[in-house]
Amino acid sequence: MIEILQDMPPGVAGIRVSGRLRGQDLRDFRPAMDDMLATGEIRLVEVIADDYEGFGPGGLAEDLRLGLGALIRHHAAFRRVAVVTDKEWVVHTLHAFAWMVPGEIALYPLAELDQAAAWAAG
Repeated sequence: MIEILQDMPPGVAGIRVSGRLRGQDLRDFRPAMDDMLATGEIRLVEVIADDYEGFGPGGLAEDLRLGLGALIRHHAAFRRVAVVTDKEWVVHTLHAFAWMVPGEIALYPLAELDQAAAWAAG
């Protein structure tokens, strides 16, 4: 499931990912993602919840389609991405693939969500 976080600083989009992420979850999120991309400058806080289990049916394929498509078409728009999680496997995965994310990326534990949002806004 993907939820939009409401309490973000101006200019920062926030999402929370939980449970098992299905392809339909990502298709449902697409309009919000398109709105974010239309701003021309991406400052994002992505919270990976403790109950996040990874991808479910169609999740990985849809994530690659949406995510890589956005990176290719809007490469210069990405300014700062803060990933907030306590899941070690997510941290290790991001360390391996951070080079693919344009702009700056930072990792924060769940207890530091406010600091992550402030960093993304800065």
